[in-house]
Amino acid sequence: MTEEYPVRVGALRPSQLMYSYGVGSVVDLPHLSVMIGGLDAWQDARQQVISEDRLLAAVKFSLGQQVGELRSAPWLPEGNTPFEEWARVGVPAVPFPRWLRCTNSACNRLAPIGSGLFELKSHAYRTDRVHFVHANCRSKARPPAVPARFILACERGHMDDFPWIEFAHKGNPACDTPILTLYETGESNRPTDVLLRCENCKSITSMARAFGPQAARQLPACRGRHPHLRQFEGDCPAAPRAMLLGASNAWFPINMSVLSIPRSEDAIGQLVEKYWAIVGAIPAAELGYAIKYNPKLAAFKGQDATAIEAAIAARRRGSAESIEEIDLRGPEWEVLTHPSSAPATEDFLLQEVAVPPSHEAEISQVVLVERLREVIALTGFTRVEAPDWSEPNPDNKGPLSSHKPTWVPASEVRGEGIFIRLAEARLGAWEARVRDSERANALLAAHEEWRAARQLDPNEGWPDLRYFLLHTLSHLLIREFALECGYAAASIRERIYSGGRSEPMAGILLYTAAPDAEGTLGGLVSLGQPEKFDRLLAQALRHAELCTSDPHCAEFVPAPGSTTLHGAACHACALASETSCERGNRYLDRTFVVNTIAGEALGFF
Repeated sequence: MTEEYPVRVGALRPSQLMYSYGVGSVVDLPHLSVMIGGLDAWQDARQQVISEDRLLAAVKFSLGQQVGELRSAPWLPEGNTPFEEWARVGVPAVPFPRWLRCTNSACNRLAPIGSGLFELKSHAYRTDRVHFVHANCRSKARPPAVPARFILACERGHMDDFPWIEFAHKGNPACDTPILTLYETGESNRPTDVLLRCENCKSITSMARAFGPQAARQLPACRGRHPHLRQFEGDCPAAPRAMLLGASNAWFPINMSVLSIPRSEDAIGQLVEKYWAIVGAIPAAELGYAIKYNPKLAAFKGQDATAIEAAIAARRRGSAESIEEIDLRGPEWEVLTHPSSAPATEDFLLQEVAVPPSHEAEISQVVLVERLREVIALTGFTRVEAPDWSEPNPDNKGPLSSHKPTWVPASEVRGEGIFIRLAEARLGAWEARVRDSERANALLAAHEEWRAARQLDPNEGWPDLRYFLLHTLSHLLIREFALECGYAAASIRERIYSGGRSEPMAGILLYTAAPDAEGTLGGLVSLGQPEKFDRLLAQALRHAELCTSDPHCAEFVPAPGSTTLHGAACHACALASETSCERGNRYLDRTFVVNTIAGEALGFF
């Protein structure tokens, strides 16, 4: 829905609010575009609190101790007609950009929504038909009006409408009644073919002036605007950049995710964990009444009241002790590498299987994750430049709300996966062999230059060479698994376990998770059986040896001054979709996995 025009304009999946269309992002709908509003305008009454202590502790560490909850998006089950309450519940959005263009080729009028020239046409039964029309167009047909496809953004998280009036009158600032039109002179849709004209003073400007080296002289300073919060931060030191509506670098999410690890082995303790968001807020004196009359706590009926109270008290003590916990991967590694001692619940089930015989020297463990639950929280976003994943709270992060948030949006999904652990002894020997190679030094230099160019400490954030190996192997396996498991490659995600605090980690979890049936079909887990996994791993390694872009791909090493953070990896061999990769396709090099035609004997396998 929109705040200005209270109509339902579309639908998103909960996971899309975490990865693709979160707070501050622009959603391109069939006939209009909107920006997802800040948390201040979300409907609190229709949200569910999501329980996950480890994730909440990490969010507190990043955003402040005032954050008290993880909440789902507001939602009600769909009813029979669009005139019921469910149709008025959703995530708020505002029209953006606010400048529209008439689609009548004889008109092409360009004006803001507030000019009174455009009228919103809603459709209760077909949200895909919601659109604006040019009400007083010279055409009698009242043609649709579409969003102007140029906007401004800066690297400090601000976004603004394109300065159409100022840009059109750079050479004639005396025009006091501008009437703008925007039309195309060619079929390529390039900025050079788009002209901006003022019908009053007859000035004509090419949109090509907004791009390239001359853009800095043509565009005004950034106003520090946050359309999703309806506020301006004042003058911003960053230079604004013109971009097309829908550009992939207009919004990058900053999120955190964890796998839910069961703490308790008894049934009552597991129930308390599952319903902690409800029972944790109930006073002890009212617990019996709540269990008796709250339908959401029906699972507790018939259970021993004393045992329930004891489990709640133990949970509170555990939450208090782990409030500063920010090591999200360490506890998961501990459970995944000791599957026999992991409690089995409806959201978590592990089974260790044999290692493929032909790779016993390189792989020490394979665990089937038959059931898992992942919780994801959105903590901010960036524009223009993707965030550095080693910086959970970068200075250029865009805010989720006008004030410090007391809650953040989150989503929970369930699925299945395969955990693969590499042999530490073999890995240590490999690291010693490749640590001082020319390729390793070139990748480290590229990492330092990349961070220095973004005013980050160049001596921080290096993921180490074992991460390159694990990350690249993960991408190679995703490609092979997608061909046989029944899931799309974009729906298979990775979690890399590298480094470590108490003990060295070297593992990969490939999993699929979704809020609906996909993610629990069993197709991925079945590929972890020794005979199947042996074949798929062999295929992945064979395909990594030779890429269709070789020799260019195999020989590629970041040059000095390059912003590239990968070596031998391209779309034909090792790059994955944005939803699959946890590092934005950075820190990849198949030369560390297998020996390639480049001739460097650096392969682990």
